[in-house]
Amino acid sequence: MVSKGRPTGKSGVDERAAEEAAELARAEAGLNARGPGRMVPDRDRIVALLDLLGNPQRAYPAIHLTGTNGKTSTARMVDSLLKAFGLRVGRYTSPHLESVTERISLDGEPIPAGKFAAAYDEVAPMADLLDAKNLQGGGDPVTYFEFTTAMAFAAFADAPVDIAVVEVGLGGEWDATNVLDAGVAVVTPISLDHAALLGGTIASIATEKAGIIHEGASVITAVQPAEAIEPLISRAASVGASVAREGVEFGVLDRAIAVGGQQLRLKGLASEYEDIFLPLHGAHQAQNAVVALAAVEAFLGAAPGRMLAADAVREGFAAVRSPGRLERLRTSPTVLVDAAHNPAGMTATVQAMAEAFAFRKLVAVVAVLDDKDYRGMLELLEPVADAIVVTENSSPRRLSVDALAAEAVDVFGADRVDVATRLDDAIESAVTIAEEDDAGDAPLAGAGVLVTGSVVTAADARKLLAR
Repeated sequence: MVSKGRPTGKSGVDERAAEEAAELARAEAGLNARGPGRMVPDRDRIVALLDLLGNPQRAYPAIHLTGTNGKTSTARMVDSLLKAFGLRVGRYTSPHLESVTERISLDGEPIPAGKFAAAYDEVAPMADLLDAKNLQGGGDPVTYFEFTTAMAFAAFADAPVDIAVVEVGLGGEWDATNVLDAGVAVVTPISLDHAALLGGTIASIATEKAGIIHEGASVITAVQPAEAIEPLISRAASVGASVAREGVEFGVLDRAIAVGGQQLRLKGLASEYEDIFLPLHGAHQAQNAVVALAAVEAFLGAAPGRMLAADAVREGFAAVRSPGRLERLRTSPTVLVDAAHNPAGMTATVQAMAEAFAFRKLVAVVAVLDDKDYRGMLELLEPVADAIVVTENSSPRRLSVDALAAEAVDVFGADRVDVATRLDDAIESAVTIAEEDDAGDAPLAGAGVLVTGSVVTAADARKLLAR
């Protein structure tokens, strides 16, 4: 008997994969038509859109994360810990590195292409209806980020998930994700970034980020600059939220370098946890880990005398991966990719790299966005990089290679700066420079290349080096 259904075997699998790829491409094209970089600072459209969808974000509890640096890594740790405790987790982060499907995660993995397209198709008619109404009244259409936020919330409800771990896109108060009434609000370290949109001071940025703190929430905050504390505490007090602070209620007690990462002893809200292996480098990742631990303890109701199962905590941290965060993609020479995109992030990267890698010679490949403090990042790289190759990434907001080169020459000196318009050429040049010893001979043992400056740069480099 011959089956009349979908073809089976390898040809059937290949056919379905091709269909799903086409469906994903169609959905991604629809999203891109909305302008990935377009932002409108209010929540009117996302509230109306979710109303039309039946408010799927109310179907599950959430842990909501804001901050300037460390949000994605911390979200991944929270996800991994919750999964180790047997929960089904939906995670929403941005931007993505290789595929837009990475923004919406189920069970620790990017949502399958077919399910991503299905979520797009669920949201699209409602978004089109809202666009028509808004444009008729002189308003704005639904943005790319608002659309993907609605997709994530709908996909989590459809799954269904036990909990959503959601990272803000930008700021907090008016961010599209701030339709959640999350029981746990996490604030990673705050520093100056996106000043044109969030304000030019730490205090103004903290005030905006404090907007995700809602009535009765448990607030878990990393160590913050003094200017950031008052807005966070003030907001918490005004809505009756409790606050747990790194360095007071919880913190990193001890850390040691280990092969492939670091060994930690952490003080959580409930107890101490020993022999924690984290397969990520740097003190900043240890900080992210203890913040994630406290957030999970708060969500699961851990308290003094009621600690979480230590074996599950160890399992969760050991399984953490954070692509594009001081990620080693090649050896001989070592090629690292890191998404640092502001001076605070670059400080953490430089310190972590010095701790984990003993390079005799390091060459940096840098491409940045034009609205970032690239001078500050270059000044942090100058003491540790023997040479720099400046280039451009694929973002429409990229800084031109000529503008970056002029700044780099001013910081490094002309003899330490190379220029390549294309990222692939820049990486190739950096490898050549890294492998040359002082006499011009190759190869040089202990050489390294660091590709950094932007999440987009990290994403572009990962695609190139994967090929």
